Formats: sequence, C-alpha cells, structure tokens
Amino acid sequence: MTNSFINKLGQGGYSSVYKGKLPDGKLVAVKVLTESKGNGEDFVNEVASISRTSHVNIVTLLGFSCEKNKRALIYEFMPNGSLDKFIYHQDSLATNCHLEWKTLYKIAVDIARGLEYLHRGCSTRILHFDIKPQNILLDEDFNPKISDFGLAKLCQRKDSVVSMLGMRGTIGYIAPEVFSRNFGGVSHKSDVYSYGMLVLEMVGGRKNFDSGVSNSSEKYFPDWIYKHLELGMGGRTFGVITAEEQETSRKMILVSLWCIQTNPSDRPSMNKVVDMLEGTLHSLQIPPKPFLCSLEGSPVDSSTTS
Repeated sequence: MTNSFINKLGQGGYSSVYKGKLPDGKLVAVKVLTESKGNGEDFVNEVASISRTSHVNIVTLLGFSCEKNKRALIYEFMPNGSLDKFIYHQDSLATNCHLEWKTLYKIAVDIARGLEYLHRGCSTRILHFDIKPQNILLDEDFNPKISDFGLAKLCQRKDSVVSMLGMRGTIGYIAPEVFSRNFGGVSHKSDVYSYGMLVLEMVGGRKNFDSGVSNSSEKYFPDWIYKHLELGMGGRTFGVITAEEQETSRKMILVSLWCIQTNPSDRPSMNKVVDMLEGTLHSLQIPPKPFLCSLEGSPVDSSTTS
C-alpha cells in the first residue's frame, strides 16, 4: 500500500505519515504511530473519536490496523498538505503559494464549522485539544479538514466542564485553564482559544510568538495587534491591499481576540464564532484586552498529554 514507506508526507512527535495507494487506485495517507503514549491511549482516542464523525471539514478515517505494538491509521489523502505551509511567510515563499484573503477567510469559517460540529453536531461531544495549523489539512481546492485526534476527549453534550489530569496540547495554542484550573474549568471553550490563536497566525502570517523579532513589542503578535486596534490603526496586516481585504482581516482579528479571552466564559461558542465571521464587521465590538503572557523559553510545538 505504501510502496515500502518511501513517500513520507510528514512526521510528528509520535507518528510518521506516508502516502499510499489502495488496490482500487485511491490515494491515502497512512499514519504510523512510532511511539504510543499511555499504553496506546492516543490510538484509541483517535479511532474512538474520529469514527463518530462525518463532516466535510473533518478528515475521513478509512481504516486502521493494530497488530501487537504496530498501529496505523488510514486517512483520505489531502494533496495540499497542512495549513502551516501556506500561512507563515517564509514557508509560503518556499511553496511559492501565498493564499488570498478570501481563501484565508473561507478556511477560517470552515474550520469553525468543523469545530462547531465536533462540539454540537455529534451524539457525543468531542473536544479536540490540539487545534493548530499543522493539524488542518487542505484538499485540492484548499478546503480545510481538521485532523489528528490523538489528544481528543469524548464527553456528554450536557457536560459543561470535563475532568482532566495534567495538560494536553501544543505550546502556543493551549488555553490558560488547561495550564491551570485557576483560570476556570476545561471545556469546549478550550478549543475556542486554540482556534483564536490559529486564526491570529493566519492573519499575521507568522507564529504568535516570534523570538527572532528584534523589537520586543512585536514578539507576541496578539499583544502587538491589540495595540494597533487600540490606536485606531485597524490592525493593518501583511498583504492587505483592498478595502474588502481590510474588512476581512479586521473581522478575523476581532473574532480571534474574542476567542482568546482569558476567562473561558467570555469566549464565544463555535456556533457564535461562525455567526460573527459571517455577520457584518459593524456588529463586532473590540473585545477587552486578554491577559496576555508570552511563553518565551517554552518549546514550540511540543505536545504533552496526561
């Protein structure tokens, strides 16, 4: 199926992904778990959660294999890979493809729809806990699909808060309450925070924390963009040319800043996020400034699970 694992698509901390082909010629992505956490908890999480889903913005699981310590998942193949290759300026230059604002906006809305489905559309609510650009895959038309459910947690739809030991997620996208329960209970609003950080990176074309920036005020992008909003500069960002693009970028900024509010109860639900993105710019208020604390010195993109 994978032609002796020659065509490697990518690699994470605990898995490698290879391009494969089924007997009928259908292309697939085969995710091979190289190291399983918690006696295979990540594998069980992924199969149990994603097998319950059926949505245009959720990647489709076609099958899986579990033989002793060898575990693999077979997914639909997404020809354009992950979103991070197209939103960070240095990476988009390497791929010779910088997405237009209308495409970025559509991707943001579709990801929100996918998360809304996970939180409200399934018989069992699914909390993803690892929303980030690397886990958003793009098909041939740049339609996004949420992937990698290894850290997902299932809970009843009536449960407003879930019990969880320790921390899970990727540094830079983890909600404050996942770090410390002093900020509130862990819930679907934790995914909302991660989504907000993701959209800010789409807008800024850079990681939210950039230690390579010489000006300390520009190191943490959410802080920098909020100061620009306060100064009435409208949050002008890279690549904005037309008035329509300016309106789109400002809308994405305002929505994402609401999503990263420190108090989970101040964040909108994903259903509300979709409404905000599809509504008028004039209906959006500037949110209170979140209690922003940069994570300088923390390893970027390192996942930890309980």
